[in-house]
Amino acid sequence: MAPLTRNRAGEGNVPGDLNATYYRQRASAALLITEATQVAPMGQGYPRTPGIHSEAQVEGWSAVTDAVHEEGGRIFLQLWHVGRISHSAYHDGARPVAPSAIRPEGEVLTPDLEMVPYETPRALATEEVPEVVDQYRQGAANARRAGFDGVEIHAANGYLIDQFLRSGTNERTDRYGGSLEDRLRFLREVTGAVTDEWGAGRVGVRFSPLSPFNDMHDDTPAETFRAAATTASDFDLAYVHLVEPSTPKPPVAGDGEPSQVFGGIREAFDGALVANGNYNEDTAADAIERGYADLIAFGRAFLANPDLPRRLREGLPINVPDESTFYNGDAEGYTDYPTWEALQNGQSFETLESLREMASWG
Repeated sequence: MAPLTRNRAGEGNVPGDLNATYYRQRASAALLITEATQVAPMGQGYPRTPGIHSEAQVEGWSAVTDAVHEEGGRIFLQLWHVGRISHSAYHDGARPVAPSAIRPEGEVLTPDLEMVPYETPRALATEEVPEVVDQYRQGAANARRAGFDGVEIHAANGYLIDQFLRSGTNERTDRYGGSLEDRLRFLREVTGAVTDEWGAGRVGVRFSPLSPFNDMHDDTPAETFRAAATTASDFDLAYVHLVEPSTPKPPVAGDGEPSQVFGGIREAFDGALVANGNYNEDTAADAIERGYADLIAFGRAFLANPDLPRRLREGLPINVPDESTFYNGDAEGYTDYPTWEALQNGQSFETLESLREMASWG
């Protein structure tokens, strides 16, 4: 199951019983990857997202991992820092931090649920960067104490590590910017810190090489992300998790930049490759059969179908996710999606006639 931000954490950004139920319901996945979880208070940029930096948060996540393990599941925590994708309202008036003082286009949702323009972040001083690395280290250590089976480093979707990686958001002139080698340094230091806590075999990393989400771009994505994948391989990480364009599938098919970027990552990384990007039953099977990916991560489909593995195995219809409830903060659209068994026992819910009638649902 792909990481899915759901905005359901309780007071103090602490996971509660509702979160434990949600992950328990989906424990039949080969691997659950949690929603993005901030490693420090400055890492938050959305309301009611969980953290892994306080004792209460560790206790809350412990109840989640216990629930998943009771069902025989495995679960990794995704370690997160949003960087510039935040607002001073989350930080007692302090500006968000980033590699460089470049304001992203767009708006941010404040704790008061108002949409306001992003602010220009404060560039981290050179001596501050190792302090942020240590926040990832502590987050990884806390995840171990909370009973997780491993962790995923969130280096995708325009958040802090991605901001250091890409030329469009990193204009530094110190050892953390400028050349590609120096833009990779923060990723290398975070990966080293996290693997020191866990060992390489229990750590993965997520990249989104071509995603413009959160106002991101890079001048040479094929070169940048091949180097990032090589870094992951150098640390012998368990997997690289790729956020891909919706089409074509698999993205190495045909000519053009997506083929060059994703094909280069596949060649550069020696471990398992996890693909994520609106896969359906057929494209997922094709990607694995062709040797492009070793695992497929599903997001929206898992959100609405707690028993998705069974439905895939048996070719059963799937529940349609209700987008209006993705981030509404309560049980509706979170823990009330029925399993196939519940539907057969009379629970009413909108379904599709066949998996193949839904063009994309990964």
